[in-house]
Amino acid sequence: MENNQDKPKSGFSRRTFIKGAGLTTVGTIALQSGVMASTSETDEAKKALGPDAVTITMNVNGRSRRLNAEPRATLAKVLREELQLTGTKVVCDRGSCSACTVWLDDTPVNACMTFVMDVGDRKVTTVEGLAKNGGLHPIQEAFIEHDASQCGYCTPGMLMSTAHLLSQNPNPTIDDVKHATRGNYCRCGTYPHVFEATLAAAKKMK
Repeated sequence: MENNQDKPKSGFSRRTFIKGAGLTTVGTIALQSGVMASTSETDEAKKALGPDAVTITMNVNGRSRRLNAEPRATLAKVLREELQLTGTKVVCDRGSCSACTVWLDDTPVNACMTFVMDVGDRKVTTVEGLAKNGGLHPIQEAFIEHDASQCGYCTPGMLMSTAHLLSQNPNPTIDDVKHATRGNYCRCGTYPHVFEATLAAAKKMK
């Protein structure tokens, strides 16, 4: 007489489980071996950089600049200390205030949160690069006319954020300006003047 207890209650038996577990283990080992081999090959192909300074070339404000920098250095540190472009301010040094805003290929970034080794062949534009042919950018002129800077620490970042806005939107609204400067922190509270200056610069640039 057949013992019903020997029959599996479903299509999944203990033997099936053991077989599957064995195959899974083999597959995992094979996968790990492949990953390790790939990682080893990749590591061998890479050239270690640092901790000492290495020579790099960056395009800054339209000029090719060759300099020595430690791989751990931030873009803000290199701009200020190696290239003497001190317009870029370091205030919070943790990406919270945007005083260090620069452009990488026309995209605003926090220079204090960007490793210089990650810049590569992208073009860097700092606040010094806004002026062209000896003349100030309209947003710089407007900041002066509307007294949009007080202590001055946030001003370079504000200029880079608002200048980027005007390059993308020639007819911004007050809400557009507020949105563009939402990451720029001003302890002096001169936001209303920044907004007025940006709208005035937009009219002047038409």
